[in-house]
Amino acid sequence: MLDRELYLPQEWTNDAARCKGAGIPAERLFATKPQLAQQMLKRAFDHGVPAAWVTGDSVYGDNRSLRLWLEAHRHAHVLAVSGREYVWRAGRQQQVKTLLAALAAEGWYRLSAGDGAKGPRWYDWMWLPLAAPLQPHWRRWLLVRRSLSDPTELTAYVVFAPHVTALETVVQVAGSRWTVERCFEEAKGEVGLDQYEVRGWTGWYRHITLAMWAYALLTVLRAAHLPAAPPLKKISQGSRRSSLTAFKTSRGLVCR
Repeated sequence: MLDRELYLPQEWTNDAARCKGAGIPAERLFATKPQLAQQMLKRAFDHGVPAAWVTGDSVYGDNRSLRLWLEAHRHAHVLAVSGREYVWRAGRQQQVKTLLAALAAEGWYRLSAGDGAKGPRWYDWMWLPLAAPLQPHWRRWLLVRRSLSDPTELTAYVVFAPHVTALETVVQVAGSRWTVERCFEEAKGEVGLDQYEVRGWTGWYRHITLAMWAYALLTVLRAAHLPAAPPLKKISQGSRRSSLTAFKTSRGLVCR
């Protein structure tokens, strides 16, 4: 967790007296959540934060301006989109829910989107090529996730990535959103990220910033005290020969 922005509804930003009473800067205008996300992403990229991918839910994926901004700066992304969103495929603009209703029965791949509390998160996945972007050697896809327990439960993502990107990589990025959710849950439970009782702009930013620092400290301390991975066992040449001999014998092969 690297940055934070407070979302203010228009009923706040349209009330100058209310904003002044809460200490909100006069230059702060209304901004949607995708616009705030773009501001934070720009700050991160401008400061050289190493990030190979951007991912988010449909609040951000349905914002075409955000997607095009990421494309213009060649930032690979996997953003969830709702069925209401439109994408370009086969030379025309189509609604996502229409594409989901016409998916073929074949062409699905079963892949894990990462480990959860109960083990690997398995889903069926399909991706469809979309209209090519302006950037050479980059591609767009519509990625679809299908539940194993309920095949009618579908989630769609718009993908922008280098043309050599593998489906397995994109699936892992889509699954990394759960890491973000876990970070919020841990920060709320361990350092009180959401337990603020403030009446002013400055107070909110102080609380959120201190909570993020505390969470970062705990993360670093935990990482430093994790048990080291056991060393790999070195197999001697004799052991390899013995294993090979045993394998051949079990298969009825001649050993020489």
